[in-house]
Amino acid sequence: MAGNYKGYRRIGMKGIKALPGYLRAHSSISCLILSVIVGVGGGFGAVAFRWLIGAFHRIFFDDMVGSLSVLGNYAVILAPVVGGLIVGCIIYFTRTGETKGHGVPEVMEAVWRHGGRIRPRVAAVKVLASSICLGSGGSAGREGPIVQIGSSIGSSLAQWFRLPDEWVKTLVACGAAAGISATFNAPIGGIFFALEVILGRVLSPRLNFVVVSSVVADVIAHIFLGDFRAFSVPAEYTLNNYGELPLYILLGLFAGLIAVLFTRSLYKIEDVFDALKMPEYLKPALGGLAIGIMGYCYPYLFGVGYDGIDQALAGNIAISSLAALLFLKILATSFTLGSGGSGGIFAPSLFMGAMLGGLFGEAAHGFLPGVVGPSGAYALVGMAAVSAGTTWAPITSFLILFEMTGNYAIILPLLLSVVASTLLAHRLSHESIYTLKLARRGVSIQRPEEAAFLSNITVGEVMTRHFPTMLAQKSVPELVEKLNKTGHHGLPVIDGEGCLYGMVTLSDVESRIADSKASGKITVADICTRHLITAYPDQPLSEVVGHLGVGTSEIPRIPVVSREDATHLLGVLRRQDIIKGYARAITKVHGSDE
Repeated sequence: MAGNYKGYRRIGMKGIKALPGYLRAHSSISCLILSVIVGVGGGFGAVAFRWLIGAFHRIFFDDMVGSLSVLGNYAVILAPVVGGLIVGCIIYFTRTGETKGHGVPEVMEAVWRHGGRIRPRVAAVKVLASSICLGSGGSAGREGPIVQIGSSIGSSLAQWFRLPDEWVKTLVACGAAAGISATFNAPIGGIFFALEVILGRVLSPRLNFVVVSSVVADVIAHIFLGDFRAFSVPAEYTLNNYGELPLYILLGLFAGLIAVLFTRSLYKIEDVFDALKMPEYLKPALGGLAIGIMGYCYPYLFGVGYDGIDQALAGNIAISSLAALLFLKILATSFTLGSGGSGGIFAPSLFMGAMLGGLFGEAAHGFLPGVVGPSGAYALVGMAAVSAGTTWAPITSFLILFEMTGNYAIILPLLLSVVASTLLAHRLSHESIYTLKLARRGVSIQRPEEAAFLSNITVGEVMTRHFPTMLAQKSVPELVEKLNKTGHHGLPVIDGEGCLYGMVTLSDVESRIADSKASGKITVADICTRHLITAYPDQPLSEVVGHLGVGTSEIPRIPVVSREDATHLLGVLRRQDIIKGYARAITKVHGSDE
């Protein structure tokens, strides 16, 4: 019996090892099956996430606040403080910094820089941290966390089967679509979010698999959550007359301004918290204090804020409160995420849009009572306009809004406002709220059209071949002298046989040599970096350009080595070489078009 068991185990292990090869040989069918699995995982993840948010809301606001009745209504201020402290400790002690903030930029970076690979434990930590943050009153949304959760499921599945990068990216997109679909009951919006935001292209050869995941996740959500609309629209709003169209364009321009203001406010407050000299795990609690104070005055600011949106759509909020809620929501969300909390920015964008649209509609109705329709119609359009200006995803914004509200009769004003908002946001800012977070780290998201240019040029065509080097056994003073003489801030390090040993930079000298008297006894080999990212001369620039960014985390120069011998230094690829290659690629394209 034992012998038979061992035999079966050997056969099973062989089958598992052969599975990746089988999947590649039957790519379409296999990817279809995996996309179904990701859809199921994303659907159940969304259901569990919503349940956890509700459970933590009851714990914080019913149980904890209720037990502090001696404090009266002031007790609600403590809920986001305690929640922020717990979230800060979870993120700090699990060492999962990528779970902070709104999550989508981290997924985008994984797709564009790391072949779609996301650490498996990110999903578990993100679920817990975000549900506590939102349940305790943190002013953020559900979509960022669920995108990261669904994408992590897709990435983990692909990595478990050791699938190639393109498959990993596809399943990450499937997970993102599944999360959005199940969370908002918006399967079409989920599809376009994955394509437009995560993959960066609306037309994709992977569209079929993304569709399958989105539909499967929506079915799971329907089974467990019912057939629901995220927002209650009291009437089917329509365009009263064509004289309103200029007003909707103007609303779109205001929405673009609010989107840019929100983006800049979020990262400004993030900078303020980064500069604070206090333990990282305490910062979300400090942000929670600010949220608690604002929420005490305006309870609609707590959590995802869907109740406030419903009231704005119904025209039940006074014009003074609409203005206060608009600008306080910008601050509340900025404090939630900027201090290190966990949640999304899509729901806050919808909230801001609803308040802006309601405010605009009320004001316009006062000036033109016979022309302007109800303020709820403007609130509805404002939701899509602000979210489009914030995310730079216009197609996703109006499709999701259609599905979340079920109102299809106001399409012309909606399209005009979304376009006006997006164009103005593009004009005023070089990055969306997603890509700006990455750009601040020095990460440049390379879109398909840019990759097409750079894929036509190889590293060997533009690299600097005759670049000065430094011997590993030389002293630090000799290194400093050579850096000053050559004018470079970093040099490749070679050993006595001329083989690549490492890279050394001026910052290595400054950060590792504290005692100038001892520096003469320390060699270049002692301070140089040994674990290098290298490039090959036949590689397209599109494969290595992501490493040459502008932030502190990026590599200013990459050694180019032979494929046959990784220690044989052929040259160095620098940022200026990339620029030169990009210019050459454009010249090639235009030359071939003539």
